[in-house]
Parts: sequence; structure tokens; C-alpha cells
Amino acid sequence: MKRVFDLVLAALAGAMLFIPILVVAALVRFTSKGPILYWSDRVGCNNQIFKMPKFRSMQVGTPAVATHLLSNPDAYLTPVGSFLRKSSLDELPQLWSILKGDMSFVGPRPALFNQHDLMELRTRAGVHRLKPGLTGWAQINGRDELPIPQKVALDIEYMHRQSLIFDVKIIFLTAWKVLARDNVTH
Repeated sequence: MKRVFDLVLAALAGAMLFIPILVVAALVRFTSKGPILYWSDRVGCNNQIFKMPKFRSMQVGTPAVATHLLSNPDAYLTPVGSFLRKSSLDELPQLWSILKGDMSFVGPRPALFNQHDLMELRTRAGVHRLKPGLTGWAQINGRDELPIPQKVALDIEYMHRQSLIFDVKIIFLTAWKVLARDNVTH
């Protein structure tokens, strides 16, 4: 049921957001050198690595680490990067990952390939068996501001509470948080 929900919602979102996706792609293309999309190595279901697309918000050559680990993240942003991140428009290409089956709309956010501490805690708790999500319970309860153990505790809570109704609630809360620009630092 969750896969059908993901496919239908991703197809509808892709159709409704087609023009905004084209506009964002043009903004990225014309404001900085490099590709429109950034393909990030991420950890998926059962700790399998997959390529996750995002609209490129950072300069080409930025180290592949979590943004909060950069000494001065703002120095790496493209001219439209801050806007893309604060509005979460950089995440729109992940609709492709949902259609492809690498991701779901709701689940733990996919870890970077080098976030070993996060992967280890998720694996110990069994969270690694979940398909990663475009948004998740941890996302709406603190996003990048959460320390890793707290993020994993919320992922565990999601794993035990997951249902279609809970996923719909998380999607609506995510939309509210994005519109309010809540817990966005870069």
C-alpha cells in the first residue's frame, strides 16, 4: 500500500510541480557553473548505497560532508543556494528517487555515505530496514538541529508507529514547516 501511495503521490506532485521544477533548473543553470543536479551517494534500505538527486545549491568542489560539518557553509552556497535550501526546492528531484523505488515520501532521511555514526545507530536499532524518505518524523521534529542519537530515537519511534495515516500527518506537518521555514539553518 505504501509503494502505491508513493507512486501516485510522486506522479501527481511531478505533474503539478513541472513548471516550478523547470524554473528552479533554469535558476541553477544560469546562476552558477556546473551541473543542474547534484547526485549524492546516500544510504538506502538495508544500508545499500544509491544516488540521490538534488538541485545543486553548493558550488562545484564542495566537500561531500553534512553541511553543518563545513567550517563556513555559506561560503559554498551558489547565488540561489540559500533560497533553494530554505524553501526545500532543492529536494524536488528526489521525486525521481521515489518513482524509482530508492526512497519513499516518508521515512528516515537518507544518511550520507560517510555518516558512519548515524548508520551504526540506525543499524543497531533496525531502522536501516526502512526505505529512506523525502521527509520523516525526525525532519519535522528538529531537522538538522537534532543530535544524531535524538534523530535515531525519532526514527525508531517512526518505525514503530508507521502507518498510512501517520505518513499523511507527517507530509502535512512537513508542508507547514517548509512554509514557515522552521528549523532551516542554510
